[in-house]
Amino acid sequence: MKLTLFGATGDLGNECLSQGLAAGHDITVLVRAPDKISPDIAARVTVVQGDGLIREDISRALPAKTEGVLFAVGIDEKTSPKNLCTDVTQNILSVMRERGISRLVWCGGGSNFRPEDEITLGARFVRWYANRFLSHRHTDKEHQLHLLDNSLDIDWVGIRPLQMKKGTRRGTYRIGFLRFSGLSSISFADCAHAMLEMLNNDKWLRKAPIIQY
Repeated sequence: MKLTLFGATGDLGNECLSQGLAAGHDITVLVRAPDKISPDIAARVTVVQGDGLIREDISRALPAKTEGVLFAVGIDEKTSPKNLCTDVTQNILSVMRERGISRLVWCGGGSNFRPEDEITLGARFVRWYANRFLSHRHTDKEHQLHLLDNSLDIDWVGIRPLQMKKGTRRGTYRIGFLRFSGLSSISFADCAHAMLEMLNNDKWLRKAPIIQY
C-alpha cells in the first residue's frame, strides 16, 4: 500500500515506520529534520523535508496514488504550537480531498471522551489529569476530533491509547469502548500495529475506540 506517515520521528511514528516497511508498504514521510531518520531506514522510504503546518509541504508529501495516511504526530506540552495536531490535520484533509485520498488512520488520546464510552470513575480521573497536567495535548486532540467528526467525506478511523510506553509488540490487545482508567496502558509497538491493521478494516470507520491491554 502506498502510504504517507506524519510524525515518523517520534516513538509511535518510528514504530509505524518500521512495522510498515516490514509489511511491505511503500512509505513517504514528512519530517522537519531528515537526519532524525536512520540512514538504513531513509534508504527504504521517500523522505520529504518540510513542516506539516505548511500546506505546500503537506502537498509534496502526499503524492499521486497515495492510498492511505497515518497520523502519529506527538505533542510537547512546552514547545509545540497551539493546536498543532488540529492545524496539521486541516492541511492533510485539504490535500486528501484535492487528491481523492480517502483513508486516514490517526492516534488520539483517552482523555477525549466519545459518546460510546463507558464513563467510569477511572475514566473521569484520566480526563481530570489530562486537563490539569496535559492541557495543551488534551485541548488540541479535542479540537482535532471535532474536525474529524465534521469530515464525513473522509474514511477516517483512529484509536485512543492511555499510557503509551516502550515495549515489544505483543499483537494482542483490546480495542473498543471499554472500561479504562489511569492504569490502562499500551506499547507504542502495539499501538502502531493496530493503526496499520486499520488501514484495510472498516470496523471502526469514523470512530475512535480505546486501545489497551
